[in-house]
Amino acid sequence: MNRRDALLAALSMSTVFMAEETAHLSEAHAAGPGETPFDAATVREAARALAAAPYKAPAENLPGPISDLTYDQYRDIRFRPDQALWRPEALPFQMQLFHRGFLYKPRVEMFEVADGMARPIRYSPDLFSFQSVPRPANEDLGFAGFRLHGPINRPDYYDEICAFLGASYFRAIGKGHIYGLSARGLSLNTADPKGEEFPLFRSFWVEKPREGVNAITVHALLDSPSCAAAFRFAIRPGPTTVFDVESAVFPRTDITTVGVAPLTSMFWFSPLNNASRDDWRPAVHDSDGLLILTGRGERIWRPLNNPRDLQISVFGDVNPRGFGLMQRRRDFAGYEDLEARYEKRPSLWIEPIGDWGQGAVHLVEIPTTGEIHDNIVAFWRPKDPLKAKGEYRYTFRMHWCNEAPVDLALARITAVRSGAGTQPGTRYFVLDALGGGLKDLPADAKPELNVTASQGEIRNPVAYRNPESGGWRVAFELAPGDARQAELRAELRNGGQPVAETWLYRWTV
Repeated sequence: MNRRDALLAALSMSTVFMAEETAHLSEAHAAGPGETPFDAATVREAARALAAAPYKAPAENLPGPISDLTYDQYRDIRFRPDQALWRPEALPFQMQLFHRGFLYKPRVEMFEVADGMARPIRYSPDLFSFQSVPRPANEDLGFAGFRLHGPINRPDYYDEICAFLGASYFRAIGKGHIYGLSARGLSLNTADPKGEEFPLFRSFWVEKPREGVNAITVHALLDSPSCAAAFRFAIRPGPTTVFDVESAVFPRTDITTVGVAPLTSMFWFSPLNNASRDDWRPAVHDSDGLLILTGRGERIWRPLNNPRDLQISVFGDVNPRGFGLMQRRRDFAGYEDLEARYEKRPSLWIEPIGDWGQGAVHLVEIPTTGEIHDNIVAFWRPKDPLKAKGEYRYTFRMHWCNEAPVDLALARITAVRSGAGTQPGTRYFVLDALGGGLKDLPADAKPELNVTASQGEIRNPVAYRNPESGGWRVAFELAPGDARQAELRAELRNGGQPVAETWLYRWTV
């Protein structure tokens, strides 16, 4: 069992238990002791104060039967839907809580915010159905996280929209999606030999939704040995679910390996790199490529890889316009999996708001032998370290979408394939591009093709129309020679102007 397997199951577990109506959570905690004033600066000031004090890990103590839960036992603990916060008021959203246990032992404090006051959401075993797990005594065990429900696919049903569970992980979906890739509040030391540090969301304040308003606001306090941080998520579900994120990071120590707006996904194989995979499906992945819109306006498509060894790619930039992990293949035939339904996994596009300065988008590709492991990480890393006792703010918009909201004037690279070349040791690459400026080229057009390799030799590059798709096809051979890897780049231009996004790929032996 691993974090990804448990997280997928916990976020998608059915909530079929329905009991007789009793005292609702929203009624039990509508008022009472522990209320405190709350405003837009509350969490930011809490993070600032937290960073000024030594780090103290959150409580993980649980009674024996709950502390030692197996994966299947944890799945048996289900929040009772009839106890969902705001359910009796028929508001646009409802909130359910996750129980502590299994991999999710740290206690997460939960608050409801209404009328300028924060009210603790108090734990009770009556909020849960325990199935095969012994019901705990009436002690304050607390929660591990929460999820929000609301009408997204049809107006008369409250679908699960997003969930925050485990460290600083969270995920969301748009209309027609099922859960796929995850986001995190912050990443620290990712792929660093000294080991990764996983910040935790310690507390959440969820603002009570307003009648007739299809948006809800969540505030979060993050903590780790290296820093504390405050987050504000304004969540708007829909065909594309949008999170407007405001964050403020307060380092306890100098941080050189921070990851801002980190994304985590799974890539096992695709038609580009499936030679060693003995699997009946044509592709298995939650995301198939990294898309970047640079500060100077270049759009880059980098297909993902499952390498033999850990690979890190760095794309330097100034004031990036966006980056994200995309799931471009949207037809069932691309995967043929009736259970996983990879064609329904969302893409996630990060749109920076304001200037982020100098830095780089980092892509980490970790070898994996199956689909149960998250092995892809992407994030923004500023050029300069975050200094202890400083304050660093990042504002951005997250689009949980089918396609990134980028300029449609450029064609997209829709498919990439590779196989043996015409000579021993060479590789043949075929790229398909569709849409954008390519579709408007005159019949006699001959766009300029430029293909380069950092190592080895490019042979026989050619671009021609694809009558089956209505787009264009690019083909070339790589003769690597003695090189063990090569950075490949392909561009299509017409009259000196790009007509398709730039294709990048790291070939390895």
